Amino acid sequence: MHVTATPRTYWLEHAWLGTHVEPGVTTEVRGGRITAVRPDTPAPPPGAEILRGLTLPGLANAHSHAFHRALRSTVQVGSGTFWTWREIMYATADRLTPDTYHALARAVYAEMALAGITAVGEFHYVHHAPGGTPYADPNAMGEALVEAAAEAGIRITLLDTAYLSSGFGQPPTTHQLRFSDGDADAWAQRCSALGERDHARIGAAVHSVRAVPAEQLATVARWAEERRAPLHVHLSEQTAENDACREVHGCTPAQLLALHGVLGPRTTGVHNTHLTAEDITLIGGSGTGTCMCPTTERDLADGIGPAAALQNEGSPLSLGSDSHAVIDLLEEARALELDERLRTRTRGHWTAAALLRAATADGHAALGWDDTGRIEAGARADFTTLALDSVRTAGPPPRLGAETAVFAATAADVRHTVVAGRHVVRDGAHTLVPDVPGALARAVEALRV
Repeated sequence: MHVTATPRTYWLEHAWLGTHVEPGVTTEVRGGRITAVRPDTPAPPPGAEILRGLTLPGLANAHSHAFHRALRSTVQVGSGTFWTWREIMYATADRLTPDTYHALARAVYAEMALAGITAVGEFHYVHHAPGGTPYADPNAMGEALVEAAAEAGIRITLLDTAYLSSGFGQPPTTHQLRFSDGDADAWAQRCSALGERDHARIGAAVHSVRAVPAEQLATVARWAEERRAPLHVHLSEQTAENDACREVHGCTPAQLLALHGVLGPRTTGVHNTHLTAEDITLIGGSGTGTCMCPTTERDLADGIGPAAALQNEGSPLSLGSDSHAVIDLLEEARALELDERLRTRTRGHWTAAALLRAATADGHAALGWDDTGRIEAGARADFTTLALDSVRTAGPPPRLGAETAVFAATAADVRHTVVAGRHVVRDGAHTLVPDVPGALARAVEALRV
């Protein structure tokens, strides 16, 4: 990622500063970071870049499978279950190469930038060639994703994923061979060769308790702990997983993870859908985060997780677009509240400010970017600016900008995206990837049979 040392000044017509919307805010940027924030500047200073509308901190997409973008609409034909959807997903994964994955991910990450996303957590498990043979560079697929993010102008936390078995005590299926390193020690050796860059951090992931044998969970957790890296895990997404875990281990997936040292403040459970009261206490009490992906969870008919209860117990919330049925972090934030309203038949579980924190600061923290997601001196200069004059956002006063952003705006209202002080999306157009729709169409077409 290009970070210029040249000082820049941005004038924000309206800025959400974490608790309220402030009109006329000037931010000074040097070396990709905010050096000063000056409210009460009703007119742009000379030479300032002007961001008209409502500027938020950059949005964080804490859970992504970039190649799932190729499934959009295809998996909407007919009915089925999560497990039948998974078979279509496997068929797409079989056709990925480092080159085709780079092309697709570059387009997907550019789509994210257009949606105001400045950092992505890529839950990456397609490591090897079909059949499980390593590439000449064993990390060729991961490197393709890291490079794709750089070219699209956003940050990435590559959550290199241990995926070693198809189920409890079962070897990988033919489709899953390219996901598996054989055992957790081999996984650790391979991903230790991945290097961090200015725009890229390397984290770890346990695909699920069914995909990593219990006796190897601690190896993954230890790798992340030694590097103080983020550790993510799909947790209790399906009731079938819970039932199988109880049958084999006599406990829930959350309890199994706790027994093997996986839970903790640098860990994020993704979905956390089908939890017991004890699970919620374990997750919250350990400081383990929760990444909700409402558009995917409803698309796959997974269920509505107990996000409010988890947060009340101490679990920080973040948001992800997961399978990319849509890429719209504002919709994810809105759905978190609205799904909870449907489940409980009551309103007002989160304020708009709390939902924006999940989409910004808490999402970045879940990805290891603790210094991002706030418009304040010292933070990374990541901004997302929403139009306040679209058919969705026109009308409400700017002081209600947080409510407008969460409950009315969509990704289509993003006008500017600034990453590390660099204008990546200007006036709704990507400055680095020309013709993002065309790039998406070509990349998806290359993966069709």
